[in-house]
Amino acid sequence: MVYKFLLLSDEVDDFKREIAIDSEDTFFDLHNAILDSVSYEKDQMASFFICSDDWAKLTEITLIEMDTNSDEDSYVMDKTRLNEGLEEEGQKLMYVFDYLTERAFFMELREVIPGKNLDKPVCTKSVGLPPEQIMAIDDVDPALLSSVTGGMDENFYGDEDFDMDELDQDGFDGLGGGNPYDDDNF
Repeated sequence: MVYKFLLLSDEVDDFKREIAIDSEDTFFDLHNAILDSVSYEKDQMASFFICSDDWAKLTEITLIEMDTNSDEDSYVMDKTRLNEGLEEEGQKLMYVFDYLTERAFFMELREVIPGKNLDKPVCTKSVGLPPEQIMAIDDVDPALLSSVTGGMDENFYGDEDFDMDELDQDGFDGLGGGNPYDDDNF
């Protein structure tokens, strides 16, 4: 069976990708197909979230094992087949490619094609340029950064002498957004 996914971004209005992939492939295969379709580096953390119809996150599928001591089930991309978590057209997902601020592609399982197989995933439609994979910390909305860091200040962890300026912020990336999934005209 073949699945066709539509990807949209809330950051770039004219960005769309359609990816066809075999239902027996893993979420890791889909992860790589997405990165290839947008020419992103493969050195960043990422997760898929299977979502409800109103985009509430239900199940996370992580790139690497995150919590082995949890009572909850954990799913890892390279061990989870697409057909284990997805079964019907219209299923919504988020692909978070920037962990700091949860920048993501919004996805929908647009079509399920029974009786067909694919050897490898393929980007069947490509419209527009994707958002930047990594954003400079200077480009991040301070209110968003504050919500992500929990409002850290000079009293971080109760240390009166803590100075935020001492942190090397060169390694921080990101900016996030809302739900663009209103466009059915691909």
